[in-house]
Amino acid sequence: MIGKISEIQIVPIKPNNGLVGFASFVLNDGLYLGSIGIFTRPEGGYRLTYPTKKVGNRDINIFHPINKEFAEAIEKTVIKKFEDVMNQNDRHNSFNFT
Repeated sequence: MIGKISEIQIVPIKPNNGLVGFASFVLNDGLYLGSIGIFTRPEGGYRLTYPTKKVGNRDINIFHPINKEFAEAIEKTVIKKFEDVMNQNDRHNSFNFT
């Protein structure tokens, strides 16, 4: 069980080396998690990356899921929201020449 993911916010960006957007959400009504990268997968679909901080020559994880079940549940929920936002943007930015 992963708990409740709410208040998902998606910020699409101009694609850059596979990065297509950022996500944030609230977990269990008590923890805000942000700066989550949304990247395209070479084989299709999307994957999430979690923020890190460079300390010397090392990248230190700020936060990330610690098991596969939790990671997959977050990914499924956030990517669904990302796809919904992108589909909504496509409808608003399309032109109908008749």
